[in-house]
Amino acid sequence: MRRLTSLLALSAALGVHAAPPARVEIAYELLRDGTAVAEVRERLEHDGRSYRLTETWKGKGVYALRGEAIRSSRGAVAGDGLRPEEFEERRPGREAKRIRVAAHSQDRLSLLWHFAFNPPAARVSVVVADHKGVSTHAYEPGGRERVKTPAGDFEALRLVRSGPDRRVQVWLATDRGNLPVRLRITESDGTTIEQVAVRILR
Repeated sequence: MRRLTSLLALSAALGVHAAPPARVEIAYELLRDGTAVAEVRERLEHDGRSYRLTETWKGKGVYALRGEAIRSSRGAVAGDGLRPEEFEERRPGREAKRIRVAAHSQDRLSLLWHFAFNPPAARVSVVVADHKGVSTHAYEPGGRERVKTPAGDFEALRLVRSGPDRRVQVWLATDRGNLPVRLRITESDGTTIEQVAVRILR
């Protein structure tokens, strides 16, 4: 009992975070300036050593004509977050695009889940790769707050990325294994794009 208490105290002192569930699926609504344009589903499966992420994007209204897009990411789970190895993107009428992700980089799908496994306590820079190339994204904690979504109300850590062209805000539900429950992008022209959780499934 004394050993368990000591381990719990050590974990708290080191800021150890609860990892996302071994299997979880989140259904999101994607909105552009407040209008729903797509349904997005992201599914995570991991065993603490390896992971697989799958995202399905299905448009609404005129965007439904674009068909269903699928992205996937797989790789390792490490003490400092996710280490993707392969990223693939499939869109109707196009050849599948697959890349090997370089060490110490994230792909477009793994990035937010990387933060879910290892929420930053200070400003961090992350290299993000896709078939178009690589870019560096800097995020910093924006404080803790209560966030409301159709999937429920959550205690959340807000992460912020600011730049000349856009501002990105991410909310990780700290009371649900740091699941990414809301994403908001504000473009320089005022356009807003939001991805909000509507259901969390196991």
